Amino acid sequence: MDRQRSRAGISFVAPNLAAVALFMLFPLGFSLYLSFHSWDLFRPMRFTGLANYRQLFDDPMFYIALRNTAVFTTLTLVPTVVISLGAAAALNRKLKGMALFRTAVFLPLVASTVAMAVVWRFVFVTDDGLLNIVLGWFGVRPVPWLTDPGWALISLSIVTVWKGVPFATVILLAAMQAIPGDLYEAAMIDGAGAWRRFRSITVPLLRGALSFVLVITVLNTVQAFDQAYALTDGNGGPETGTYVLGIMLFQNAFRFYQVGYAAALAWVMFAVLLVLTVLQLRLSRREM
Repeated sequence: MDRQRSRAGISFVAPNLAAVALFMLFPLGFSLYLSFHSWDLFRPMRFTGLANYRQLFDDPMFYIALRNTAVFTTLTLVPTVVISLGAAAALNRKLKGMALFRTAVFLPLVASTVAMAVVWRFVFVTDDGLLNIVLGWFGVRPVPWLTDPGWALISLSIVTVWKGVPFATVILLAAMQAIPGDLYEAAMIDGAGAWRRFRSITVPLLRGALSFVLVITVLNTVQAFDQAYALTDGNGGPETGTYVLGIMLFQNAFRFYQVGYAAALAWVMFAVLLVLTVLQLRLSRREM
């Protein structure tokens, strides 16, 4: 009977294990193998050892992409956490019209990132874009959202925040609804106001969810590609304003056909994300 149960369990798990091996483990192993080779998709691979990694750390474009990615992550992380925390607190109430408000908040979560980035390109047009028209009503001069390198990175962050807030809101809202109501009732009896209850009860009990949101947001921003590609046509422009690591990886793999070099960049990105994730998890555990 034990053997039959073991065989039955293996038969149920085997398709999932095969899918993981085929679509996750094999690509990971093959990309690591590629990072030690020179390959342009047409000629046979040539083993180069650590040459791709040495070339990467000698490439000035890598440090530009790394700097832009760090700034982009900072510009995206803080607004995403703050806005999603406020949205979750607002959604955690029983008010009239709340269903419509929830739909509006969660709408970007189901929208295609590339399609919405294309729509945002029209919003960011300098001369007659919707955003500059609205700013003009308040006497603000047109902002070069996608034509100035500094503003282009801010524009990319705005699109990413707009796309990332709904997911973070779902996580934080679920965590808020799991907080016992007795804690709030006791605080109200002690005379604590709404802000004091939020600061002293809600935020401390959301540390685990906030840590998860921080990690996921950092992972998404470091790997950002589709919205950056749609906003800048895959060039990382203007100049190098939106030249992030995802754009650099794409260009080296599918424009310059330096597949081994792109694979080395992918593993360096993995190492950076692994270090950031471990540090964040350790810091969150110490705070708890």
